[in-house]
Amino acid sequence: MGRLFGTDGVRGVAGEDLTSQLAMDLATAAAGMLQETRAATASRSNGGRRVAVVGRDPRASGEFLEAAVVAGLAGAGVDVLRLGVIPTPGVAYLTAALGADLGVMLSASHNPAPDNGIKLFARGGFKLPDAAEDEIEARMALPGRTGGAPAGGFGRVRDAAGERERYLAHLLASQPGTGELSAAHVSSAAPQGTATLAGLRVVVDCAHGAASALAPELLRRAGAEVIAIGAEPDGENINADCGSTHLEALSAAVTKHGADAGIAHDGDADRCLAVDATGEIIDGDQILAVLALELKARGLLAGDTVVATVMSNLGFRKAMAKAGITVVETAVGDRYVLEAMRAGHFVIGGEQSGHIIMLGHATTGDGMLTALHLLAAAARQRVALADLARVMTRYPQVLVNVAGVDKERAARSPELAAAAAAAQAELGAAGRVLVRPSGTEPAVRVMVEATDHEHAQRLADGIAATIRSLS
Repeated sequence: MGRLFGTDGVRGVAGEDLTSQLAMDLATAAAGMLQETRAATASRSNGGRRVAVVGRDPRASGEFLEAAVVAGLAGAGVDVLRLGVIPTPGVAYLTAALGADLGVMLSASHNPAPDNGIKLFARGGFKLPDAAEDEIEARMALPGRTGGAPAGGFGRVRDAAGERERYLAHLLASQPGTGELSAAHVSSAAPQGTATLAGLRVVVDCAHGAASALAPELLRRAGAEVIAIGAEPDGENINADCGSTHLEALSAAVTKHGADAGIAHDGDADRCLAVDATGEIIDGDQILAVLALELKARGLLAGDTVVATVMSNLGFRKAMAKAGITVVETAVGDRYVLEAMRAGHFVIGGEQSGHIIMLGHATTGDGMLTALHLLAAAARQRVALADLARVMTRYPQVLVNVAGVDKERAARSPELAAAAAAAQAELGAAGRVLVRPSGTEPAVRVMVEATDHEHAQRLADGIAATIRSLS
């Protein structure tokens, strides 16, 4: 059996890979890890008792998995604040704001409804480090408790759905001119709506997910006229032909309603993609470029540096270089982006998929926060979103996934190295070639960027053919 935790928690088909027993065992093991640190903070006002916050997206399976996680935590002596349906970044934020020792989010993000997942956040709201995940897995393999109450008594469970208001207040307070409070310093009182987005008509696609109630409310409080779609979750329709992985519905709604912009989230709202008034897609690279330039203009871009992955578009890199902004490159995955940001004390980073991390306001990618700041940038500059996105030219990017191959053999192949080098030499400074093994399946991924799509496709297909010839 491989490692239980993947790059973003524990994920699988609910009821098959991800059962109630597994969820309870994982929660119990996490509680055991927390209880071992009790002595270090026994002077806390609650007598040293551990506290966890638990949230979920609207999937039907989230209900039984939530019950299992809460039972595991409370049965092991951890007090639980049940947040109900809330975006993943809301759980991360409230873990920090409420001084909780653990945050648990039940979601499979952009995956279809049959899937689900368990994401864990450490004290302070950052994703649990690898060492802590390994310790939880090790504890799950140990013989279980024989019964009886834990030494400090059973944990108490309280519904805390009202804390979602604290999260909304924090997002609104992040806007320039409203105090720009950090994740660790925010009042529980919600500010009244501001007029930052006054005059903007915005369509927001909530993917029938965790942001269905909160995302439209946030933009309305910020002053926008809001049309919500994909905001009627029934437990089974999350991400179904909507949200950040299916932008067609959003583009159509924007043009139909004559909106100035469209915003798309995924099932747990840690992503944000956008479309302009014509329905043209604005991807994560473009959003990251806009926000990085905004921060630089206000003197808030630490080290004049932005963090992005190896998959970021060449046009993004060229735009940043022109603006005098350094790009720090990481492997694919918001976990790696965050690691580089924290190591270098940088304030913004992200992925083409729409995971944007604004470390001054959040400890993880936050789609609602990203949307608010993107739209606010357009409003402050008094320009259309399409004009704002023109800060970078998006190069044609061709992706080819070569499945069913020996990744290790491909990585050692001189023929493949030569093919990739030849393609890069042909492109020169006007393109880029990236060949990398998949981290999740027996496949090698090929990416080629060029000024011309047909040129990129020809080179990508040629490299892919070399990979297949190695089998």
